[in-house]
Amino acid sequence: MPAILSVQNLNKTYAGDFVALRDINLEIERGEIFALLGPNGAGKTTLINIICGIVNPTSGTAYVNGHDIASEFRRTRALVGLVPQELPVDSFTTVEQTAAFSRGLFGKPADPALVEKVLKSLSLWDKRDTKIIALSGGMKRRVLIAKALAHEPELLFLDEPTAGVDVELRQDMWKVVSRLRDDGVTVILTTHYIEEAEEMADRVGVINHGEIILVQDKRRLMRELGKKQLTLSLNAPLDRLPATLGAFALELAPGGSELVYTYDSNENRTGITGLLGALQEAGIHFNDLDTSQSSLEEIFVDLVKRPQ
Repeated sequence: MPAILSVQNLNKTYAGDFVALRDINLEIERGEIFALLGPNGAGKTTLINIICGIVNPTSGTAYVNGHDIASEFRRTRALVGLVPQELPVDSFTTVEQTAAFSRGLFGKPADPALVEKVLKSLSLWDKRDTKIIALSGGMKRRVLIAKALAHEPELLFLDEPTAGVDVELRQDMWKVVSRLRDDGVTVILTTHYIEEAEEMADRVGVINHGEIILVQDKRRLMRELGKKQLTLSLNAPLDRLPATLGAFALELAPGGSELVYTYDSNENRTGITGLLGALQEAGIHFNDLDTSQSSLEEIFVDLVKRPQ
């Protein structure tokens, strides 16, 4: 089955020779949740805006469901839904009017039943007659999602959809995202809450300085790049590490009561056996141990700090 989105050699240079995107190549599979991560100014929003027809690329192509975003603009735009970071809604229309009007913008016939379904899925139905100006920031964010879904897109962009949203609303939104994926909608999201990407995404892409530096299955990424740590609780605290332990990647925790050993779980030899033997020879005893693995956030921070 062809990719729902195919981006090929896409570049964007703004006035002043500022390069926002450099040779972007990306394939998004139909029905997946794809998390696009990157620091501020990395090019995430520029890439989304190009695909949605808001910004013109300097060079390169992109296809939505096999259709060129440039030569078949109207057709591809109707296939795409966008929830932007900002809240560009008419403050004096009602929630229901906003969703229904958005559907009409894409030439879709009126469908009150579908609008009702969308609003109910976002817990907005009881607010359907409320004017946007009277809603909280979190509820306005939900209205943006309703607008984006009203014309039944096949590809949905969520650009920082939970920014400024409280924890309860954020959790509700991710339930909606899961249901959308179950209904066959492909979702591409950017988020500063990396734990959300870790929880929701099937694949992760990392963009930095306008370049895609990694695209990987989330589980494989965490398996290949995630480091494991072994924490040993000592019977007696240490002032410093003995010189005999200098060959191991050890850190002495504040207070001296714990030793933290970092290792690569994918290596044939983790070094743990040698470490335990060296501890015994040094007369250092422990009463408990615990292992932990790097989170997606730690992997992301490490990736964007690497020299380009």
